[in-house]
Amino acid sequence: MSDLIDSPIEGENAPEFSVSEISGALKRTIEGAFGRVRVRGEVGRVMLARSGHLYFDVKDDRSVIAAVSWKGQVSKLSMMPEEGMEVIVTGKLTTFGSQSKYQINVDDVTVAGEGALMAMLEKRKKQLAAEGLFETDRKRPLPYLPEVIGVVTSPSGAVIRDILHRLRERFPRKVMIWPVAVQGDQCAPQVARAIDGFNRMTPGGAMPRPDLIIVARGGGSIEDLWGFNEEVVARAAAASDIPLISAVGHETDTTLIDFVSDRRAPTPTAAAEIAVPVRLDLMGWTDEQGGRLTRALTEGITRRGQRLRDLSRALPRPETLLQSPSQRLDNASEALPRALQAGVQRRQVKLSEVSGSLRSSTLQRMIDTKRQALGRRSDRLSPLALTREVARRSDKVSDLSRRLNEAGTRRVETLRERLGNLDRMRETLGYQATLERGYAVVRGDGDLVTSTKAAGKAGEIELEFADGRIKLGSKAAPKKTAKPKPPPTQGSLF
Repeated sequence: MSDLIDSPIEGENAPEFSVSEISGALKRTIEGAFGRVRVRGEVGRVMLARSGHLYFDVKDDRSVIAAVSWKGQVSKLSMMPEEGMEVIVTGKLTTFGSQSKYQINVDDVTVAGEGALMAMLEKRKKQLAAEGLFETDRKRPLPYLPEVIGVVTSPSGAVIRDILHRLRERFPRKVMIWPVAVQGDQCAPQVARAIDGFNRMTPGGAMPRPDLIIVARGGGSIEDLWGFNEEVVARAAAASDIPLISAVGHETDTTLIDFVSDRRAPTPTAAAEIAVPVRLDLMGWTDEQGGRLTRALTEGITRRGQRLRDLSRALPRPETLLQSPSQRLDNASEALPRALQAGVQRRQVKLSEVSGSLRSSTLQRMIDTKRQALGRRSDRLSPLALTREVARRSDKVSDLSRRLNEAGTRRVETLRERLGNLDRMRETLGYQATLERGYAVVRGDGDLVTSTKAAGKAGEIELEFADGRIKLGSKAAPKKTAKPKPPPTQGSLF
């Protein structure tokens, strides 16, 4: 430090430093003596600044060390420190001269022991339970026979093979795999994005939306399974509109996603068993139900036939039912001639009475009245009256004809204008308008070419531009011997 020492004051031996000089000397001394260190302690206050920098304390029962992670370092931390958590921080010991204190610049944070992990897990579990995410009434029922099953897991592990094998044995279904990391720093965000991605798919779209999601991983230590204890994964599973089965670890392993999922499976294989029924069992049950239905129908028809026969025995015989009506018919047929003779006689008497009242004077008056009415009607049928009526109706017909012609002309003009608009729209939407902008249509052997493979197979290439067409020669690409395709099965990623 000889470069920092000024000339001593006369009569004194101690050198004199400026504040910045002594601060810089201390900084270089601490950083040179310690460099990178690992410190174990309990996390104190934690503050994430608006700038993105993270400030927190690491303490034990006697001392406190200030810790800071800059914005670029925060995103790379394996876990975010929480107050009360016992951690091991790794970083560089340095000083902060503006406040005359030393601090550690942390670039890695790990949990110190399984006990601390379990304590943090219990804290998260209580927080999510208080929000109601573990309630039974919010869990959705699983579909009985899903058409498409989405699986969130590693594509290279044995888990996906076990699930596909079990589905193929029980009831083959379409399976969509969303590959994710199942441990490490990227596990939690990738699993959360996969669950959200399946939910964002459009039902009935080009890529079918799953009817059921399985989040699966094999067994491991609590550190290996920790990604499924992250809050972001639990909230993504709780927000899923698609029913979700969690199959993380073995039967004794428990993670946060198990509590928020709609159904927990002890193993990934058990998740496949929960997802679909056994096809042979369904076929057997269907046959059994069909047999029961046939027996029930047969027994019902037999019982109703017996009931009908019992009721028929209680009914009277047909000849008994016809005896009384037959007797009434005989009596009526005997009384009919007498009734007809009496009716004719009554009508003859009434006719005689009416004919007596029809005298000649009465008939003459009726004839005169009818003749006068006929004369009035004949006047209305004179040539002049007919001429006026014909003229009036002719004017009416002419007016109607004129209106009809005008309406037809307007209709034709409207249709002509609409046809013109449609023709202009056709020209705008047609591919010829696209050719005007510099594009071309490629045809091979008269067919439309949309790929280099099709162009290589074509014997002759024709290019259509806006102002005409040209033909180009083309040699067919050498054909490769196609390997025989395996028979269609469930499909595999491996």
